[in-house]
Amino acid sequence: HCNFEFDLCGWKQDENDDFDWNLRTSTTTKLGTGPATDHTLQEPSGHYIFIKSSFLQLPGHKARISSPVLSRKNKNCKVCGDMVLAEMQHIIFYYHMYGAHIGSLIVYQRTTLEHEKILLNLTGNQGNFWQSKALILAGDRDEDFQVVFEGIAGKGLKGGIALDDLTFSRDC
Repeated sequence: HCNFEFDLCGWKQDENDDFDWNLRTSTTTKLGTGPATDHTLQEPSGHYIFIKSSFLQLPGHKARISSPVLSRKNKNCKVCGDMVLAEMQHIIFYYHMYGAHIGSLIVYQRTTLEHEKILLNLTGNQGNFWQSKALILAGDRDEDFQVVFEGIAGKGLKGGIALDDLTFSRDC
């Protein structure tokens, strides 16, 4: 579980993108560019990660952040015969996508062989409130993987994408 109150909890900025996700509080954002509070504490001083369309990014520029490598071989993963119950493994997270110029949020499951599968693709204004998603993490029972959040800058300065409370269902 990561609520971003102290750090990025082992999540890493990708090196092959155009800009970074930033650890933020609502007290450091301009009105209309992010949530009024974080999701965890429901306070302006609470932390989350955030990208914003700005003069520094061109439309289509990408910011990517990746989870630590998750292993299906971990003894805490539930095994049923020869198969891991992959449909039981998931990530739950909260997102806030608000503004006239929102780009996209894409969530991938990436294997250690760099294969990426899209789990979610949201584009445009989703409303000025926190929403949750639960995404199933499927795949080969022996293949390690990561979850990658990709934010894509929109065509203007009004809008941002925030993430908070990222939780994996099992310690795999």
